[in-house]
Amino acid sequence: MKSALKLFLVFARIGAFTFGGGYAMLPLIQKEAVENQKWISDDDLLSIVAIAESTPGPIAINTATFVGYKVAGILGSACATLGVVMPSFLIIYAISFVLEQFQSLQIIQYAFNGIRAGVLALIVKALWTMYKKCPKHLVSYIITALAFVVAAFTDVNIIFIIIACAVIGIIYGKWQTRKVKDK
Repeated sequence: MKSALKLFLVFARIGAFTFGGGYAMLPLIQKEAVENQKWISDDDLLSIVAIAESTPGPIAINTATFVGYKVAGILGSACATLGVVMPSFLIIYAISFVLEQFQSLQIIQYAFNGIRAGVLALIVKALWTMYKKCPKHLVSYIITALAFVVAAFTDVNIIFIIIACAVIGIIYGKWQTRKVKDK
C-alpha cells in the first residue's frame, strides 16, 4: 500500500510539471523511476517504453501503468496511472473555464512558444537516452532509418511499421543466433 501511494505521488508530480505530452515525460520518468527511486533499471524502462509505444494509448500513461505494475502489481498500476493523469485532467478542466478570455493575449502566445521549445528539448533528450541503450549495428540503423522514412513520408499505419520492425528484429536475431551456432 505504501509503495502504491509513493507511485501515485511520484507520477502526479511528473504529470503536474511536464508540458508536451508523453515523450516529454519520459526523461522525468527515467529520472524518478530509475535513478531516484530505483524501482526499475534503464533496460527495464527501455523495454517498457517499447511496449508502451506498441500498445494503444498515450505513451506516458502506458509507461506509468507498466512501471506501477512492475513495482506494486495491479494497485501500483492503477495508482501510477491515476497519478500521471490527474494533474493534466485538473489543469485542463480549470483552463477550460478561462481559455477564451486569455487565448488572444500576446504574452500567453509567447509563453506557449517557449514551452514548445522546451518540450522539443525534452523529446530530444528522451530520444538520445533511448539511442544510447539500443543495439548499435548496421541492421538497427537500417531499421531505424526505414521506419522513420515510412512513418514520416507515407500514410502507412504506425502499427504496421512497429510490427514490421519487430518481424525484422526477430528474423535478424534468429539469423545471428543460427550463425553463431554454426561456428
